[in-house]
Amino acid sequence: MSAQFSKEEKLKSRKLIDLLFSEGKSVKKFPVKMVFLEIETLEKSQAAFAVPKRNFKLAVTRNRIKRQMREGYRLHKHLLTNNNGKKFALLCMYIGKEKPLYHQLDSSIQYLLKQLPV
Repeated sequence: MSAQFSKEEKLKSRKLIDLLFSEGKSVKKFPVKMVFLEIETLEKSQAAFAVPKRNFKLAVTRNRIKRQMREGYRLHKHLLTNNNGKKFALLCMYIGKEKPLYHQLDSSIQYLLKQLPV
C-alpha cells in the first residue's frame, strides 16, 4: 500500500458524509473522535478531517490541525488493510480546545484505526 494520501482516498461525497452521521459508529480517544461506516462499494477506504470553527477561530490554526491529522492517518493507514479487505468511510474530528502536539494526534489516530472492527 502506498504511503500517499491520494485523491481516491479523500472523502468528499456529501451523501457519504450524511450517511456517516446518520448511521455511522464512533470511537473516541482524546483529542480525536472518529466516525466510521463500513461500505463495501468503495474501492479504497476514504477519510475526511474536521476541526470546529467554534474552538479555533483562525483558519490557519484549523488547517494546521487538519494537516497534522492527515499526516497521522497517512502514516498509519496500513492498519486498515488488516481488516480482511473491509473498506471504511472515516471522519476524524478534533474535539480538544487547545492546539495539540503532533505526537498526541498521531498516537490517537493510530489507536483509533486499531479499534475499527475486523
